[in-house]
Amino acid sequence: MMNEKTEQNTENLINKINEDIKKELSEKRYNHSVGVMKKAEELALIYGLDVNKAKLVGLAHDIGKELTREEKLNYVEKNNIEIDEIEKINVGLLHAKIGADICKKRYGFDEEMQDAIKYHTTGNENMSLLAKIIFVADKIEENRKYEKNESKKQAVEEARKLAKEDLDKAMLYLIDESLIYTIQKKELIHADSIAVRNKLIK
Repeated sequence: MMNEKTEQNTENLINKINEDIKKELSEKRYNHSVGVMKKAEELALIYGLDVNKAKLVGLAHDIGKELTREEKLNYVEKNNIEIDEIEKINVGLLHAKIGADICKKRYGFDEEMQDAIKYHTTGNENMSLLAKIIFVADKIEENRKYEKNESKKQAVEEARKLAKEDLDKAMLYLIDESLIYTIQKKELIHADSIAVRNKLIK
């Protein structure tokens, strides 16, 4: 159990992140971030994870999301962030690595917290429990309603149910749904998504 001082420090940091993302993100993205924080807290309680870590990472995970394409490319170059061929083409993926770097430098996030942000979009075969929780929370938080798409709506409802029973099953289900969507759009698939899927199946 955290002592009173640590709890206060966490609360102060949550307030600071909240202020920052409210200024730096659109209202829709901000609401999504708060939703991920709430869902990450819920899942952390189910799976016995540090709730404060889950809340902090959930709230901050998309901090680099709305940088422009040029800003993302400039950021990775300026901060010596290694990127792969897929990320050079699909620059949108870079927000995860950028977000992890911002949170390390701005808020002092530890390596586990940074990795959870880094892997929240593609997944990774070496994910911690925290990373899995953030990955799942990102895709099933309360603002993911899909009112105009019945199949996506049903998929997110199924994933919410699975997440309370078996986190790995929820992850596999969400990855499969994402891969089907990506294939239909004829877009590139990141190798990390394939690797984590294979590991979950094994």
